[in-house]
Amino acid sequence: MIAVVQRVLHSKVEVDSKVVGEIGKGVNILLGVEKEDSINDVKKLVDKIVNLRMFEDENGKMNFSLIDVNGEALVVSQFTLLANLKKGRRPSFENAANPDIAKELYQEFVKEISKFLKTQTGIFGADMKVFILNDGPVTFIINSKEL
Repeated sequence: MIAVVQRVLHSKVEVDSKVVGEIGKGVNILLGVEKEDSINDVKKLVDKIVNLRMFEDENGKMNFSLIDVNGEALVVSQFTLLANLKKGRRPSFENAANPDIAKELYQEFVKEISKFLKTQTGIFGADMKVFILNDGPVTFIINSKEL
């Protein structure tokens, strides 16, 4: 499971020109689910994200987590994070989980992170427009297989 975690001041996602999820200070999480992922990957990734010290203290040091700052999360499914670009010019998505399994693990991720943070989402599989007002910018790429 791969997550691109961006610290934001504001983020929203629209489907068919309607806002379906919107947050203030927190993180925008683009989430990709791989073939071999399981609930264990979900739990490791959620634990890392909610406890990662990515928010600055009064001295400008990253000493505060999402939990510490009462941050929010906007979770958006993005299978293109699993693209294999080694050969040719067309991405291969052979490493992405099939949509049924990916949706189930995406929903589990949302359920788990919601235990800690106010959480909004996009719509799995929809054509979404994501608006991100980066803070910093601060961006982390986290792979559950590396945790």
